[in-house]
Parts: sequence; C-alpha cells; structure tokens
Amino acid sequence: MGGRARSGTFTQRLEGNVLDWDHPHPFTLPRVPQAADIDGLNHTNNAVYVRWCEQAGWAHSEALGLSLDDYRRLDRAMAIRRGEYDYLLPTFAGEALVLGTWLAAGDGRLAMERRFQLVRERDGATVLRGRWDIVCIELSSGRPRRMPQAFIDAYMSVVI
Repeated sequence: MGGRARSGTFTQRLEGNVLDWDHPHPFTLPRVPQAADIDGLNHTNNAVYVRWCEQAGWAHSEALGLSLDDYRRLDRAMAIRRGEYDYLLPTFAGEALVLGTWLAAGDGRLAMERRFQLVRERDGATVLRGRWDIVCIELSSGRPRRMPQAFIDAYMSVVI
C-alpha cells in the first residue's frame, strides 16, 4: 500500500501502475469483464458492476471472519437498504480492473455504509463509484435488529 497522494486520494502501486483510491486500505478484488458481461452497447453491462459489488461485499465480510453460515447461525444479516452507483467511464472485455470496498460509517447498532470504487489498472482511471446503506436484520423475520457482538467486533474495527 502506498501513501497519500493529492488531497482526498490514497495511492497504491500495482504491477507498475498507480491506483488512486478515495479512502485508505481498500479491500480489493481483481475483475476482468468477459464476453458474456458485454451488452449491446459493446461495453460492460451496468448490472455486472452491481453483481461485482455484491461479490466484493461478501468477500470482504468473509475476510473479516463473517460468512453466510455465520449470518444464518446468528439469525442476523446486513441487508442493502439503498444502493447508489455512479457509472463514470465504460469498460470493455479483457480490461484489467480492481474493485475496492470499505465500510465507511457505522453506528454500532443497526446501520452501516459500504463504499465501492472500480479502477482500471492500465491508467488508474476510476470507472465506477458506489455506496450502500446497509441495515442489520433478523433473518427469521426480515425485521431490523441490533447488530450482534460478532458483527460489531468484525465490522466496526475497519470502519474508515
């Protein structure tokens, strides 16, 4: 991980390329659009980015020690209440991309915010930004419930 670049960005060197992140220490997943991800406009379909964000959220959660099995055992889950995506630039089949995610806010009781940034490796351009408002729910009822201690311990320790 690199250091702070210009105001509001954090740099990372990846195979000779410089990536400017909006926040420090992203959890990252490499992504490369495949032919099936390309739509009628000949670029990556927006729904693919949404799917990738979901994959990154789950992977980050698992890296923090909370899997789907843990969610079921605890009868709790973090569910998306609202999602926003800013599609800034198109991407194309075969382009190397890096998706970063962070937990950006949390009240330690019910709600958190997750952010996303998708960066093109070859030039460091940000092609997508996204954010989710997420809320803790009880799986058995679907109703909002306080986060269990396991969620607080895993998630709140990495909120930026």
